[in-house]
This record gives sequence, C-alpha cells and structure tokens, in this order.
Amino acid sequence: MERAILFARVVGALGRRSVVQAFRRPQFLAPILLFPSLFLAVNTGGAGGAVNLPEFPRVNGFLDFQLAGAIMQSTLLTGVSGGIALALDIEQGFTDRLFASPIPRSAVVLGRLAATAVMGVLSAAWFIGVGLVFGATIEGGVAGALVIFLIATLSATAFGSLGAALALRSGKASVVQGIFPLVFVILFLSSAFFPRELLLEPAATVADFNPMSYISEGMRDGVVSDVSAGEVLQGLAGVAVVAAVGFAASAAALRSRLRAS
Repeated sequence: MERAILFARVVGALGRRSVVQAFRRPQFLAPILLFPSLFLAVNTGGAGGAVNLPEFPRVNGFLDFQLAGAIMQSTLLTGVSGGIALALDIEQGFTDRLFASPIPRSAVVLGRLAATAVMGVLSAAWFIGVGLVFGATIEGGVAGALVIFLIATLSATAFGSLGAALALRSGKASVVQGIFPLVFVILFLSSAFFPRELLLEPAATVADFNPMSYISEGMRDGVVSDVSAGEVLQGLAGVAVVAAVGFAASAAALRSRLRAS
C-alpha cells in the first residue's frame, strides 16, 4: 500500500510539474491550441461548401464536422509536445537525476503522460467552447460532450506514449520535433477532416486502416448526432491500438535507457 501511495504521489508531482511547464513555455502550449484553431478557421471558411456534396454526411454545418479533426490535431500535437518536453528533460540531465533517486522508474514516464492527459482535457474544452461560440451544435448534448472529453483525453495519452517512446529512445528534442511532418501526413490520410466516402484512392484505403479515422469519428459522433455505442466503441478501439503500440514502445525504450544510464 505504501509503495502504491508513493507511486501515485510521484506521478502526481511530475504531472503537475509538466502541466506548469507547458503553461510557462508558450512553445509547448501555442501549437496545441493556436495552430489547430487557425487550421479550423481556414478549413471552415475555405471549404464550407463541401457539405453540399451528394455523399457528404448530413450535418448542421461544416464547422460541426471539422471540430473532431481539430481536436484530433490538437491531441496529436499534445503528444508530440510532451515528447519534446521529455527529451529536453533528458538532454538537461533532469531525467537521469530522477532515475538515480529511489522512485519507480515508470513513474517518470507516467507523470509526463498524466500531464498529457490533462492537456487533452484542455484541448477538448477549448474546441468545444470555440465551436459553440461560432455556431456549432453538439447534437449529442451533455453525453456527446462527455464522449468528446473521454476520447480526446485518452487519445492525447496514447499519442503521448508514442512521443515518450521516441524521446526515451533518441534522447533528443530535435528528433521528436522532426516527426511533425509525418504526424500531419498520417492525420490527413484519415477521415479527420473529410469523410471516407469522398476520399480518392489510395487515401480511402489508408483511411480505412488508419486508427485516427475511428478516433475522430468516435468524437464526431457526439457532435453531429445522438451518441451511438458503435461509433464510440470504434473510437475507443482506435485509441487502444495506438496506446498498445505506444506503451509497448515506451516500456522498451525505458528499459534501453536504464541499461545505458
């Protein structure tokens, strides 16, 4: 019991430190909220007529459809930013000092992921608020909003585990930052910003196997319609796939770094 309490306290302390760090460093917070917000505005203003296409799903407006994509983009950047912050801690020797202290080693990574989850909640709240201010409708009501918060928080944590794995493996912030282009390619090869029915090949086939399609559609379900169990479960399954890969990679990278230190 005492070990469990110690573990929880360490994770909580490191998580609080990471959240404070994000708010103190605009280079961590701005990409999470500002860039996806600008992208949302450009997409909604420039491609709003897409809702009139014959196969486009029935929605109240293009903003409603785009909200899930913006949250997905934000949670992805949250994971990348968390990985960059962890890599900076490694470069500055802070992580090595933690490894040398009598605390569970996994708490170092889980503390960072706890902060990433908090930032996922912030992302969901920000974009729901922005959407409502500019005329979006959450058709699923309170239940729909809760689904968005749930999937956004879990997906931020899952993406954060991938960022943590890369940070632990490379130990360099520049390497983690270098995955930005790949992140956007994977995101755009999903249904985050456009329905799968209207994607051309080979993007349509890639989107069918891309977990991000199911994650974004799970969040979108609560915005454009009443919450349906099938869509939500598919979204959670998509998160589970990313998390399984990320946590396995993080565990392997952590063991490798501990052997090298």
